[in-house]
Amino acid sequence: MAAAYTVKLPIVHHVYRSEAAVLPTLATLLRRPELALTLLSDVDTLPSGALDRGVQWAHSTDLSDPTPFLVDDQVLLTTGTQFGDSPTDADAYVARLVDRGVVGLGFGTEVVRDGTPVSLVEACRRYGLPLFEVPYRVPFIAIARATADLIAEDAYARHSWALDAQRAISLAALRPDGLRAALAELARSLGQGVALFDATGAVDRVFPADAIDPTALRGVRQDATLLLARGTRASATSAAGDDTLTLHTLGRRGRLRGVLAVGGGTSLDQSAREVVASVVGLASLALEQNHELDASRSRLRTGLLRLLLGGEVELASIAGTELWGGMPAGEVRVAVIAVDPDRRGALEEVLEIEARRNASSAFFGAVDGELLVIATPAALPLLRRLAATFDARVGLSAPAALAELPRARAQAQGALGAASVAEGSGGAVVDFETVAAGGVLASLGATDAAEIARATLAPLALHDAENGTALIATLRSWLENDAQFDAAAQALGVHRHTVRNRIAAAERVLGRDLSTFPARAELWAALVASR
Repeated sequence: MAAAYTVKLPIVHHVYRSEAAVLPTLATLLRRPELALTLLSDVDTLPSGALDRGVQWAHSTDLSDPTPFLVDDQVLLTTGTQFGDSPTDADAYVARLVDRGVVGLGFGTEVVRDGTPVSLVEACRRYGLPLFEVPYRVPFIAIARATADLIAEDAYARHSWALDAQRAISLAALRPDGLRAALAELARSLGQGVALFDATGAVDRVFPADAIDPTALRGVRQDATLLLARGTRASATSAAGDDTLTLHTLGRRGRLRGVLAVGGGTSLDQSAREVVASVVGLASLALEQNHELDASRSRLRTGLLRLLLGGEVELASIAGTELWGGMPAGEVRVAVIAVDPDRRGALEEVLEIEARRNASSAFFGAVDGELLVIATPAALPLLRRLAATFDARVGLSAPAALAELPRARAQAQGALGAASVAEGSGGAVVDFETVAAGGVLASLGATDAAEIARATLAPLALHDAENGTALIATLRSWLENDAQFDAAAQALGVHRHTVRNRIAAAERVLGRDLSTFPARAELWAALVASR
């Protein structure tokens, strides 16, 4: 019979934590006095933590290869009828068990063999598999039942913990600052850091205050901002130093209110994840409760914008200052923003937060369905950030006084038209000065004149397509070179007579006499607008 080692196993109090379900371990079973199990393996030769692996189940079999019928993290019990006289039988048997992820092997003595075979003890030592002896008086079913009871106790404890945590969080939510109290209670219950990011991606609160390293928090903020930019409800993970945080968006599609980041990552068990899910729902509801208030604010903003556009600057400024604590003044710009309807709500949410932080730098609202922003120079970086984040197009007026808002709005609308036709227009910001610098003809492409221009040139385009000619290209080069045949021929690399013939053909196709300035000017405008 193999020698048994006397092992002092530490007393472990069963504390129910959020990180993972506390499954029974082999060490837990070895400590059960009613099982009278004896560890045959030398603890010092076992792999680190071998006795502390969670046990999913205990199963008995004398098959020579039971691995097809096992799952990971099982304790296997056997009486040894499968072993022959060759030591290689035990060696191959143990190797298969280790490959299958068996936690430990129990040998029932005095049933088939007196004591545990030395070859089996040696094989378990070589492969680092814990081996224990089960006395004849202890049936294998008792070990299986003890394992099942411990698993059931833990499941009940986890369920009770989840109920207690949800109850405590619900009570916290009833306090004056319900959301803050609920998140603080969540952090306490989980024993993990919890962070709340607002709709702009900025850190709103962290519980406890020093739970997440500031450097790591910057990386988490970037991930939260990306989630918010998508505009859809989603979850993701983010590395924060040695921890992994799970990110959950708050709010509804198209109007996300923020992101909740919870420490623990994938180590949170099902009970902990259920608690987090309930808090995500509660936080979303709490943030959505401001929806009616937001709608009222929106109507007030629209009313004040109409007053400003109507010339009631002093009245609107007084009202805005009383309601929001400030209003833009002095030299401002008007921005007109066009964004996908699914993302407009989220963009307005960010504007609301930023305007609340500094009411004197930006004021926004919707007039006739058009999203307008009155911005001081300090708010211009915000507009460019919004364009990039929400793939929005922004038309920006020239600097103007508040009394000149109608004219500034018209300028912004013109600039928005230019942004809409600009190549790669997603995330474009176009200011009126840039459009004006291109002259009147350059602005034609930003208006409905583009369709008129294409219709004007359609006969030439059709002729070129059907006959393989280059009338449009020749006409453009001829006009660019002040209607000089020689210069146009040189630019095109053809003879001047070829240019003359093509211009004559263009006149016939269009039914126009191009010897006059108005005719040439009209065609040049069409060429510019159709680009």
